[in-house]
Amino acid sequence: MKKLFLISCFALAASPLFSQIPEKIGTFKISDVQLSDSRFKKNQTADIHYILGLDADRLLAPYLKEAGLKPKAENYSNWENTGLDGHIGGHYLSALSYMYAATKNPEIGARLDYFLSELQRCQASDGYLSGVPQGRKIWQELHDGNIRAGSFGLNDRWVPLYNIHKIYAGLRDAYLVGGKTQAKDMLIKLTDWMITVVEKLSQSQIQQMMISEHGGLNETFADVYAITKDKKYLTLAHQFSDTTMLNPLLRGQDNLTGKHANTQIPKVIGYKRIADLEGLNDWDKASKFFWDVVIKQRSVSIGGNSMREHFNPTNDFSGLLASEQGPESCNTYNMLRLTKMLYQTSGDKSYIDYYERALYNHILSILNPVQGGFVYFTPMRSGHYRVYSQPQTSMWCCVGTGLENPARYGEMIYAYQGNDLIVNLFIPSELTFSAGKLIQTNNFPYSESTDLEFSMSGDKKFALKIRKPIWSDNVAITVNGEKISAKEEDGYLVVSRKWQNGDKIHVDLPMHLSFETTPDNKPQYSFLYGPIVLAAKTGTERQDGMYADDSRGGHIAYGPQIPQYQMPSIIGEKDGVLSHLKPVNNKPLTFSLSGLSLPQYENMTLVPFYSLYECRYQIYFPLYSSKEWENKKLEIAAIEKAAMELEQSTIDKVFCGEQQSESDHFISQDYSWNGSDGGVHFRTARGKFSYKMNFQNAEKILVKGFRDFRKIGVSINGKDLGYFDFDNSGKVEIAIPNDFSAVDCTVEFRPEASKETPRVSEIRILK
Repeated sequence: MKKLFLISCFALAASPLFSQIPEKIGTFKISDVQLSDSRFKKNQTADIHYILGLDADRLLAPYLKEAGLKPKAENYSNWENTGLDGHIGGHYLSALSYMYAATKNPEIGARLDYFLSELQRCQASDGYLSGVPQGRKIWQELHDGNIRAGSFGLNDRWVPLYNIHKIYAGLRDAYLVGGKTQAKDMLIKLTDWMITVVEKLSQSQIQQMMISEHGGLNETFADVYAITKDKKYLTLAHQFSDTTMLNPLLRGQDNLTGKHANTQIPKVIGYKRIADLEGLNDWDKASKFFWDVVIKQRSVSIGGNSMREHFNPTNDFSGLLASEQGPESCNTYNMLRLTKMLYQTSGDKSYIDYYERALYNHILSILNPVQGGFVYFTPMRSGHYRVYSQPQTSMWCCVGTGLENPARYGEMIYAYQGNDLIVNLFIPSELTFSAGKLIQTNNFPYSESTDLEFSMSGDKKFALKIRKPIWSDNVAITVNGEKISAKEEDGYLVVSRKWQNGDKIHVDLPMHLSFETTPDNKPQYSFLYGPIVLAAKTGTERQDGMYADDSRGGHIAYGPQIPQYQMPSIIGEKDGVLSHLKPVNNKPLTFSLSGLSLPQYENMTLVPFYSLYECRYQIYFPLYSSKEWENKKLEIAAIEKAAMELEQSTIDKVFCGEQQSESDHFISQDYSWNGSDGGVHFRTARGKFSYKMNFQNAEKILVKGFRDFRKIGVSINGKDLGYFDFDNSGKVEIAIPNDFSAVDCTVEFRPEASKETPRVSEIRILK
């Protein structure tokens, strides 16, 4: 296949991979960019401490066990010994590879070498490498065509394809980013092994496997094709491309509502990777369509998306703004990866505008800068708080991507196009390129400018392209103190000249206040200064579980929710909403908010959201006229009172049909399936389904769903409680016998004979 690389003075930065859809923009290697003093650098240092604080032998234990070798330590707890054993190990390998490339930290380098050598020891003669518990049994079943797939798992295991994808990605990153050649051989062997698993299966059987979350396997298999140029790996990538997701995108149809968000995003990254390698313009267009829909119709101001891990309806964000389970960090990590790919082949500056927004306001904010720890959910619910992981207790997916993020902060600051050098982001850093170095210094966003200086051994003629951000209208550039009239080209300000050692460029980036609603266009506003989302600290009380334990749901902020009528709204009109916000003298990026519904919050302070941690906060502010507020506060209070009373009496709850909630409660099912109706998830069965739930001091089971005029049978630990019908509101309360009061009981649901259960959306165990 013909190579289509741009040949330029920056060619040393080019990827070893090739494509048929050529890159318009080249990006530098992680090792070419070093961060300087800033919040980004501080986070990167904190991440190094977290990475080194993890016990490599405990992360390796699942792999050694599956290889029949004696582990040197026991598995970590949490998700690492309840079914996703080994998934953090894959992320860890990626994080080590990126961090070593970014910093050349010798301890990180030594850890990378050790981790990779131990994994190599685990890889048996047939090339298999995974921490999936009793994995060989599962893979043999799949090989034999015995496929039992659901969104929550595959062949009675918690998403094993998703799990194994992490080690595929880790090996790829160890080779391409970390420069470890043995990882290439290990990656190819593992991919050859997967071919033997599916070689006798029909495409429809493989597509049945794709019902279960499988990460970005299609992307990594495409990468193996790019590395080896052997088309059998491209065939495998196609086989692992979920057509139920792809086909609607090819038709320009948005059917994302209710889908598990981070199951879909990696698939699309894979579609884009395959599109680039094969020149599939329709797949490329489908990937762009997906990006447009998610960013423009399904994301909030910080750049994140999803409620309880699922895409919410585009016409109603009320649930997302009320939930303690707001945008998931993994989603944004993957959206940034997709954004980079789309930018590289399009050169469209709008991708960088989003990248900057999400990087500063979501990705930067999820790492506790003092205690360390990563955030899973960022609640948009006013007055709520976030939970931070701990190195020895928390093994969530968002810890895995969280480990990787700070090592990747530098990858989109700079780029190149032919001989032209591009400055995309205003993050203090030093770029090493073929002509020398470019040093960027600033106190952005607290100061509205950045400074650039070249350090080169000789003169070099090329264009310097500086992104004109969407949030700044009057960007001004001086070179060596002389104001330059730069031409604007495709969203960049272009300065072409022969650059010399010591040339200094100053860029003024004036910012201003703005506001935006949620995509449903409801009168609820988030404020920004330039690209920075502003938020208010509202308190520190009762942040229960803020430092996560090792419970299955320890990533969720289950502490008391503040009733929303007790949180401030803005009283006024849309045309004057910005007039409520005033800068605070001598405090950059600090504003006071006035004209509020509650006097105790009057003149509350707003600061960058990424600067807040270990506190309750508010990002979105509803807007009402004085007359509307008098009626609305009574309505809100009534709804909130009922919701709060229910929440306070809830011992445990499952949201049926939602992957993580069901996995956290160890779902078991037979002839059962999940779906979504009007954005509400449900589960129904012709056989049965059950969950392990906390019945300690329980009195009732509340079952909610859709009244389908079918009765549902209920039992606890095998004891039959009878058959029940939903009332007109779609719920039924079932008294619990006195002899059931334990932390773990199994509650099972079944239909009447020869029928199907009603669609069940929610189960609560009540005091």
